[in-house]
Amino acid sequence: MAKLLEFLKSCQQLVHFLRTHRLKPKYRRRFIALLVVFGVFLFGVVKTVHVISQWGAPTTAVAEQKSTKADTAKKASTKPKQTTTSKKTATATKPKTVDWTKPSESKAYPDVSQYKYLELQVNLKRQRVYVKSGQQVLYTMYASSGMNNTTPKGTYKIGSRGYSFYNPTEKMGAHYWTAFIGTTYLFHSVPTDQDGHYIASEAVYLGKRPSSHGCVRLSIPDAKWINEKIPTGTKVVIG
Repeated sequence: MAKLLEFLKSCQQLVHFLRTHRLKPKYRRRFIALLVVFGVFLFGVVKTVHVISQWGAPTTAVAEQKSTKADTAKKASTKPKQTTTSKKTATATKPKTVDWTKPSESKAYPDVSQYKYLELQVNLKRQRVYVKSGQQVLYTMYASSGMNNTTPKGTYKIGSRGYSFYNPTEKMGAHYWTAFIGTTYLFHSVPTDQDGHYIASEAVYLGKRPSSHGCVRLSIPDAKWINEKIPTGTKVVIG
């Protein structure tokens, strides 16, 4: 703008010079008109450049702001979710709590009369009892076998059975016992005290680790079902 004002001032001085010096009137008017037109044109050009320069700056700033926001969003989306993964891993490795007052599975117990080749398979490593027909697993039960490998391995048969017992030496008993070696090694419920009350502190080991003196402990409904439904002479495989 300063340069434009300086130019207009020079034009004014030139006009004054032309007025004070001899020049034909028609040429003088044409020259003055030409100077005015040129001055207006130059003023328009300078004004346009000024406006464009003002508009360009905010546009660039908005573009840079959008670019910054996009970069921030991209970084946030690619950031690893370590906390969530850790929580999921912790949940996945947490041992399942067994409700020893309920059947091991949500489905109904199998109708054993429909199966010809029936057997009970005790897996000491997994602490499970599988009700099987040949290679088909009909039902899976949580179990707790004998500590220090006191549950004998081998193949046996279901023998006698009864409702309850109590061993004063061990100060424990159980309900729904079903023998597979004489009357010494049994399938039975989680242990009871001398009054027939279940001992919850012992029952929590069901499905997790050995805790008995050699027998195979089961949940109350599982022990009751074996006691009532598994025929005498059914094969028992322990290993």
